Amino acid sequence: MTAALFQIDPRDPVATALRPLPAGEHALGVTVAADIPQGHKVALRPIAAGEAVHKFGFPIGRATRAIAPGEHVHTHNVATALETSGSYAYRPAAEATEPARQATFLGYRRADGRVGTRNEIWILPTVGCVGRTAQKIAERAAQRFAGRVDGIHAFAHPFGCSQLGDDLQGTRAILSALANHPNAGGVLLVGLGCESNQMRDMLAGISQPNLRTIGAQSASDEIEEGIALIEELVAHAEQSVRTCEPMSELVLGVKCGGSDGFSGLTANPLVGRMSDAVTASGGTAILTEIPEIFGAEQLLMARAESEAVFERIVGMVNGFKAYFTRHGEPVSENPSPGNLAGGITTLEEKSLGAVQKAGHATVTDVLDYGDRVRHRGLALLEAPGNDAVSSTALAAAGATVILFTTGRGTPLGFPVPTVKIASNSDLAARKPGWIDFDAGQVLAASMDEARDALLDRILVIASGASTAAERNGEREIAIWKRGVTL
Repeated sequence: MTAALFQIDPRDPVATALRPLPAGEHALGVTVAADIPQGHKVALRPIAAGEAVHKFGFPIGRATRAIAPGEHVHTHNVATALETSGSYAYRPAAEATEPARQATFLGYRRADGRVGTRNEIWILPTVGCVGRTAQKIAERAAQRFAGRVDGIHAFAHPFGCSQLGDDLQGTRAILSALANHPNAGGVLLVGLGCESNQMRDMLAGISQPNLRTIGAQSASDEIEEGIALIEELVAHAEQSVRTCEPMSELVLGVKCGGSDGFSGLTANPLVGRMSDAVTASGGTAILTEIPEIFGAEQLLMARAESEAVFERIVGMVNGFKAYFTRHGEPVSENPSPGNLAGGITTLEEKSLGAVQKAGHATVTDVLDYGDRVRHRGLALLEAPGNDAVSSTALAAAGATVILFTTGRGTPLGFPVPTVKIASNSDLAARKPGWIDFDAGQVLAASMDEARDALLDRILVIASGASTAAERNGEREIAIWKRGVTL
């Protein structure tokens, strides 16, 4: 029989069920009091009412009543202890990092020195009104020019008009950043003509050398004219070839979605090893989902490169909490129903698991929503926990591969290769069409073996192998809507 319970830190009063446990089973010195679902927690010792409950060696909430050894520990007896704002002190703490590796991949080196993992034509509508127009151009052009570039994709969205101020600027910033992405060998901007997000304002923030534009209202046949422009973009882009590049040229976006009780044990720590490997080699990793670091933010603050970076992390965390409270929402509304079903009890528990995706790298920069990476190392990016919004922000920031861990599964894919990493082997077996890597093997083998296997897989994907989402045609963007709509 496989192991029943896993205790992460010897100080933790709880352990995680590695498989469904029937009432009466004995493990780690306790007898299970009731049936326990896989991924859920079991008390290993008495926990007093009001006592802080620890997992990962850190508090994940407080017991709302006394809990006996062997009892199920979840929302019925533990509640969050998060506060609406925090006061923090700069206490830098050095952590051990991965040794640099000399791995390489085959990428596309662009004129500005950045390296892409794909050579695609991207079609970006300035406004939602021409989203379907952009898709029609992409569909027909993909057939007409098949095989000449790695792909032709349109990224529709509903915004770009009836927006004001920072909200409009956020839409423009994301679209402009995507247009500048090194995975885009060419970009077609499709406008309507009367939208708030005017083409001239978009062009001011774009340095893409292989760029064309079209306005649907002024074109006689916007579809055929768009396809003709795509042909020009393809003719230029197809001259690019893959060259051998060091791993230091990778930019990893790290994300978790549909987490479960295994995410913090397997997939997220494993992705943390990828962040460490890439940053130790001189590359870049980007961590986002700011509400999903609440309760674990001090672990990142302690790794700030400087006091100035520390202060920016504090400002971003407290600013995001204020964003919640301005709208009358608690900062601890997360976890989602799927997270709860998977065994995650509080936001603190989810956050302590989620920040492990950042590994042990030094935080070198803090990026506002729509910003692009400026420094190598680990960057913290402003975006919410929503899978599509945060993954789009990662791509816009410059991620050339996204590592997406999941315990529940999702078919979603984003503008750049999105590597789906299952936290448990059951999901990987049930959804092979969604999942690229089974991190559940960490429990059966070793973390080092899984680390080497995943790193090899990432380098193969960066060199052109397709992800499950790419094979399924899953390519989406979502823009963060924060302001009023006219």
